[in-house]
Amino acid sequence: MVTISTQFNGPDRTGNGGYVAGLIANELGGDGPTTSKLRIPPPLATPLSWESSDAETRLLTAGGAVVGEASSGEFRRDPPPCPTHKQAKAGLAAYPGFHNHPFDRCFTCGTKRDEGDGLRLFTGPYADGRTSAPWTPHAAFGGDDGAIDVPVMWAALDCPGGWAADFTSNSMVLGLMTAEVTRLPVAGEPCISVGSLYERDGRKFFTDTALYTAEGELLGHAEQVWVLIDLANFS
Repeated sequence: MVTISTQFNGPDRTGNGGYVAGLIANELGGDGPTTSKLRIPPPLATPLSWESSDAETRLLTAGGAVVGEASSGEFRRDPPPCPTHKQAKAGLAAYPGFHNHPFDRCFTCGTKRDEGDGLRLFTGPYADGRTSAPWTPHAAFGGDDGAIDVPVMWAALDCPGGWAADFTSNSMVLGLMTAEVTRLPVAGEPCISVGSLYERDGRKFFTDTALYTAEGELLGHAEQVWVLIDLANFS
């Protein structure tokens, strides 16, 4: 059994897409990229259960509805390159969420979250279709060895893609995410986040994200599919 804490929300009443996708991927285990698909808005503070086989892990509600599932995945594109420090700082300064944010209490990118409560990862545009920001994991997210865990890493790889697709103009939630963690960053380690919009197809946005050290070491990257929603009716 597992219960997703209310700390790890995206929209106010449902789980952060990247965090939940990473939670399912971590339960699957294995090496290489993993694809997590979210089927319904992940419920918070609700007991959920696992159903696993050699090839797939699924997260289920008490009634048997599939919240999400993870299996071995593969990448279609190279990760976006690491921005310069100047570009990352320009992205942070231009973060649209400071002025207009559809999910301002989001665990990853919410401006109304305190240090150590949310990640406060604020990626703004620095080039056409790309977002970036410097980011340092807070000590609250480090484990016994100082490293942040896999679900938090997936959360950090999540929202920069949504901002590359422009959350302020397009209300979206994560539908699918393929990610691979090369190395988990430790608390206090300066990083650079980057997101890139690949293409739009109707209600779907295809994005790429990556997290680098300040020296340019790739820590992990992801490919995502975001789906437009009616924000007024989403729950």
